Amino acid sequence: MSNNQNKNKTNENKMNESEDFQPIRTACEMFGGVRGFAKAINIAPSAVTNWAIKKNPVPIIRCVEIEELTGGMVTRKQLRPDDWHLIWPELRGRD
Repeated sequence: MSNNQNKNKTNENKMNESEDFQPIRTACEMFGGVRGFAKAINIAPSAVTNWAIKKNPVPIIRCVEIEELTGGMVTRKQLRPDDWHLIWPELRGRD
């Protein structure tokens, strides 16, 4: 196994920790894992892992895309729980 393959495997294993971000875990499961989800949104798997382990928040610009790709199974509200109401005020009162 190459060094990059080991690195990718390590990144995917990090998502199994109990502290991971559930909306990203759900999205990854829908696409067969970190790599599949990252490919679907055209970003590096390491970026997805960083969102999953809460190292970085999901960028605002990616939230609508993720919501659409998952058919609403993962929502903007879930992806940005602390500030969604400021970014998308039209979602207030919807559940």
